[in-house]
Amino acid sequence: MEQGIKIIASNKKAHYNYFLSDFLEVGIELKGTEIKSLKNHSASLDDAYVIIKGMEAYVIGMNIAPYKQGNIFNHEPLRTRKLLLHKKEIIKLNQKIKEQGFTIVPTKIYLSKGRAKLEIALAKG
Repeated sequence: MEQGIKIIASNKKAHYNYFLSDFLEVGIELKGTEIKSLKNHSASLDDAYVIIKGMEAYVIGMNIAPYKQGNIFNHEPLRTRKLLLHKKEIIKLNQKIKEQGFTIVPTKIYLSKGRAKLEIALAKG
């Protein structure tokens, strides 16, 4: 594993339930105290999945627990979060979903050089 990467949570269920291929590292659009919660390893990918809507990708069902020292500006734990991908990557993923019946699942969330990253994969069950 590369130096400077801290795995926060992994989706063991996805590896067990699906055949995974085409792994891709993507950024996540976070708000407020979410990055602080991630640094405290307060996240879960158990029921998470990715959808593509309007040429943008979103992760649904990813749980980032509220930050304990947070205040009224704490975030909603299960909110839908936008993923940061290039348009070409979204088009390629969307084609595979529609033509070949794949699903996109997050496999792990980690910090790389202080930035939150999500590893996603095409899944066939």
